[in-house]
Amino acid sequence: MSKRTSAALCVAAHLCVPQSLCAQQEELEEVIVYGSLSRYSALKSDIPILESARSVSIETQQQIIDKGALRLDETYTYSAGVTGETFGFATRGDWVRVRGLDVPQFQDSLQSLFGNYNNVRPDIYTLEQVEILKGPASVLFGKGSPGGLVNVVSKRPRQEARHEISLELGNFERTQLAVDSTGSLGGGGQWLYRMVALYRDTETQISEVDDESLVIAPSVTWRPTIDTNVTVLVNYTDTESDTAAQFLPVVGTLEPAQNGRRIDFDDFFGEPSFNRYNAETLSITLLADHQFNEVFSGELTARYTNAEADYQQAWPSFDTSADRYIRTPDGSLYEDGTVPRSFFRSDGTSEQAAVDARLRASFDTGPFSHRLLSGVQYQDVEVDDDGYYAYAVGYAFQPGEPATPFGDAYWINLFDPQYGNVPPAEFLDALYTDSPSATTEDIGIYVNDEISIDRWRLTLGLRYDETETDAGAGRQEDDELSFATGLLYQFDNGLAPYVSYAESFEPVIGDNGNGRPLNPQEGEQWELGIKYQPAGWPGFITLAYFDIEQTNLPDPLAFPGEFEQQSGSATVTGVELEAQFAWRDFTVEVNASELDTENADGFDIASVPETQASGWVGYTPAFLPGLRSGVGVRYVGSSYDGIDQLKTPSFTLYDLMLGYSYRSWDLALNLRNLTNEEYLSTCLARGDCFVGKERTVVGRLRYLF
Repeated sequence: MSKRTSAALCVAAHLCVPQSLCAQQEELEEVIVYGSLSRYSALKSDIPILESARSVSIETQQQIIDKGALRLDETYTYSAGVTGETFGFATRGDWVRVRGLDVPQFQDSLQSLFGNYNNVRPDIYTLEQVEILKGPASVLFGKGSPGGLVNVVSKRPRQEARHEISLELGNFERTQLAVDSTGSLGGGGQWLYRMVALYRDTETQISEVDDESLVIAPSVTWRPTIDTNVTVLVNYTDTESDTAAQFLPVVGTLEPAQNGRRIDFDDFFGEPSFNRYNAETLSITLLADHQFNEVFSGELTARYTNAEADYQQAWPSFDTSADRYIRTPDGSLYEDGTVPRSFFRSDGTSEQAAVDARLRASFDTGPFSHRLLSGVQYQDVEVDDDGYYAYAVGYAFQPGEPATPFGDAYWINLFDPQYGNVPPAEFLDALYTDSPSATTEDIGIYVNDEISIDRWRLTLGLRYDETETDAGAGRQEDDELSFATGLLYQFDNGLAPYVSYAESFEPVIGDNGNGRPLNPQEGEQWELGIKYQPAGWPGFITLAYFDIEQTNLPDPLAFPGEFEQQSGSATVTGVELEAQFAWRDFTVEVNASELDTENADGFDIASVPETQASGWVGYTPAFLPGLRSGVGVRYVGSSYDGIDQLKTPSFTLYDLMLGYSYRSWDLALNLRNLTNEEYLSTCLARGDCFVGKERTVVGRLRYLF
């Protein structure tokens, strides 16, 4: 293997191997190691992934760039067991499923997303890497999903001066100008800074839907001593856009219309003068750590966030009943495809204050080496959502009979959309509801011990949480005790089999009918796997089998009109494979998963493909310094609608990257969905389908100094 390939492997570092591997390469060439976990990571530990009895996937900043991801949800598409673009091309949020289930979003190990439509999406240019922890994580983070969580890691100041100016140009009139500058402010390296900023103006694959974004993210680090670091991160993001999801009916998309016609996936079915999704977020994060002595160290993570979104949208009304598509007596669509529209408004806000204080101790007791973590976490979140929902305006709910007084004045033809008609403001405003805000206070106390003896690695964790929620109808209190454990053994030949068990909980707001609050949803997972990294071999393979059960779900057999029961359960079992290695001038990544899901009603969980596979091959020829290339393939299997009636077909997408570096200049060209495959990401039982992402072509010119 050439020096160049060895160094590139360590820099690419989605390998996430123990640092000893990259240290071996430092004898040949100085490298910077990325992709390793830090104490602000998804595991709150810097333990090498190959020594952990958990499944974690990482996408580094360089991999994000190489694979041409433009949004956060695109960074999830090369991970086993993860559905990265669940609802296709989206502008309101990043919809991800991990092991078949919705998961919370964290940033720098603190939760950063609460509900929907009250914030902006993190911009990937501000991130160092994206981490996916698979399986329950309540023992470290409190309430959450049995599927796991995603944690995005912010760019932080570095002592070595690095500066970058980046210009992106692409299809859909995309223009983005970005700056990333970091280094020392003087004073013997006590003060470090970083400034990340960008401006983006682009159209999208949906006509009438544009995106204009401004991000300013300064940060500063203070190092008063060699044992102390204090970092303050500020992020201000402002976006003016619209909603890409058009909520297209099944008829005309997944199924042809009666006249054989199909809806154009690029068409816009809202109202240009009415639709908008404008969001603004300001967050301030504090990261601090101190090494007290050889045994004890501590960390503090805190954040304040204030976010709001102004969201209005008109969309075609849909329903599972065929009559709701307004058919005439001969079975054809009303006026050759004209359907009613719903008009929706949401004025959403969210405010968060959170702190996580941790104390670590590294010590030995006889033959046992301990890395003990104990912590206290507090979080106070308030969310508010006011607005209206005018469903199917002008529809009398009888086939072919529009209602008065509006008739079909505000309907739209799915095959020839025309704009300019919005219901009167006095009609919509009369539907406006000022809902009470919902506040949640969480406090958790936890302890986690990583124990080593010879080649054994044992993890034991316990956490107690109390949650108090006020959604406007009284306060509800929940408490839960969560447990997790894992055991791994490292053989001399690089094999590391492991087994782990973990729990999760998520409060359910409501009453069971006798004055007592509903129990939290609970999840538990058993995972059995093996990790393999031969000595001196630049790569690794992981194989995992898992079994998840989620309980206290609504009872599908409850009689109509009864108070909600909680005897329903869902299960997810699956196998995941991830492999990465280097061979000569090539780096190779392979991911595959097979999931078997069942919701509380006994059907497949909606929008979760049974089979997924992806691969990426990078090529950096030693004979032509500066040149690099990569090609990727993503296969997403078919999925169902939640009641096993509508089946969304599978699809295969290809990605391509070409790049060249010369001195301070770096030029790259990325194409995602190379063949411009037209596909649906999912269709739901309620009657709507979501369109996948079209081909994107982006050229990026960077000047580094």
